Amino acid sequence: MTKHRVRVRFGKRGDLRMISHRDLVRLWERLLRRAELPLGMSQGFHPKARLSFPSALALGIESWDEVLVFELSRPVETEEIRRRIESQAPAGLTIHEVRLLEPGHSKGRLRSSTYRIRIPAARRAALQRRIKLLAEQSSYWFQRKAGSGPPEGFPALDQLDLQHGVLEFRLLVNHQGGIRVREVIDMLGLTDIESQGGCLIRTAMQIEGSPHNF
Repeated sequence: MTKHRVRVRFGKRGDLRMISHRDLVRLWERLLRRAELPLGMSQGFHPKARLSFPSALALGIESWDEVLVFELSRPVETEEIRRRIESQAPAGLTIHEVRLLEPGHSKGRLRSSTYRIRIPAARRAALQRRIKLLAEQSSYWFQRKAGSGPPEGFPALDQLDLQHGVLEFRLLVNHQGGIRVREVIDMLGLTDIESQGGCLIRTAMQIEGSPHNF
């Protein structure tokens, strides 16, 4: 049986950043049903729409570039899919791209995520010094709050820059997983930055087999 997979790249902004990943999944399930799309459903006593997110976004983080893959039971033109989704999308959910995946194309695994956050002027000099120290190290060990032993996190930190008051960094994902976004924030001495009004933003996701980022 041919699977008609659709990949949607979307933004999650404003108040939507305060909903959990589980609530985001429920939001999309309801949205797609209201859009009256012919969804591919799971088997069993309680069939559900087949939805896949390459990476769950932590609560409180805004995103300019999220990815969802879902299945249709029959093909529908991308323009029609987008029109139906946008007609039901709540405030804060913006659709960037709707693409039909080729038959046999994998859902795609996450390769990297890019984040940014604005840093108050009074904290930029100290942060710049910490970034310089990290750049001089070949690795950086930190203690994960849950789990056994401190993993080596720095090699998974592919980019780390502070420019014009904005901190930007890119996290790589490998077969062992990767460092988490708030572990980077802690590592940089910015544990309280969000409680002081800072807003973390995921600006781009790179997916295997997809060159598009926003």
